[in-house]
Amino acid sequence: MAVYTFDYSLSYNPQDLTPSNTGFAVPAPGTLSDGDADLPGTGEFQVGESITYTYGTGTTETLLMRGTVEINGVTFVVLEKSPISYYAFGMTGEPSTFGPISFVPPSSLSSLSFPVCFCEGTQIATPERECAVEDLQIGDMVLTAKGDATPVKWIGRQTVATRFGPAERLMPVRFAAGSLGEGLPHADLTVTADHGMLVDGVICHAGALVNGTTITRVPLSEMGETYTVYHIETEDHEIILANGAPAETFIDNVSRRAFDNYAEFEALYGDVPEMEELPYPRAMSARQVPGRIRHKLSTANAA
Repeated sequence: MAVYTFDYSLSYNPQDLTPSNTGFAVPAPGTLSDGDADLPGTGEFQVGESITYTYGTGTTETLLMRGTVEINGVTFVVLEKSPISYYAFGMTGEPSTFGPISFVPPSSLSSLSFPVCFCEGTQIATPERECAVEDLQIGDMVLTAKGDATPVKWIGRQTVATRFGPAERLMPVRFAAGSLGEGLPHADLTVTADHGMLVDGVICHAGALVNGTTITRVPLSEMGETYTVYHIETEDHEIILANGAPAETFIDNVSRRAFDNYAEFEALYGDVPEMEELPYPRAMSARQVPGRIRHKLSTANAA
């Protein structure tokens, strides 16, 4: 069992990778311990592993390991309490204090983002025909929802390990044919839970639209130990057609470092300016989805 003794703890905002308070919190000594002997690399903190957080007079909490991040020159261990609530724990002592611990990966939280991609086999509209997302190449033209052709700048590829991380975030979402109304998508469409679909002028994350009947989560047992997902990046944030349904291209509010082939992008383009997001409202959770959209999807006829 690995044990990490920390001197500081602070709440942490995973959206912009900064502490939510200024500077360090007051000292709050405690320990993080790893007791899962079934995981590979026993004795190490592994991303996706449950970690026991002990503080104060012995109060404990179970958190999810997310990696490390540098804040003001100090390495913080980052753990997730909920998808919107993170803690960061910092140790300012000697490296030996860390004991037999290796972090996977020892980088920033941005590299540990959940996938926001198309699953293999998704048919993307091009000026000539539909093309499976995994067959697209840099420079190929894809059609936007407005009917314009725009070149593919990069295809991000990510391998998802189904054993680690919260199942609800890792389960893809399947849209049955016709589930979005007006016959769309024209064939079953499977995307990751955080992928944005444009529905009646709102970019809705797929997981926020799950209704248990025509829009469902795909059990991880169907996905195997790993599965591969793909994201299309164009020069600007665009809405393209996936199995006929409007879906967003990559927008850099998710780090490119999350992708297996990030080194390819870096070699081709290096540092690039931040992208400007399309001027649509975004619904990231079910409660943010407008009632008119929920009603539309409840009455859509799946083929």
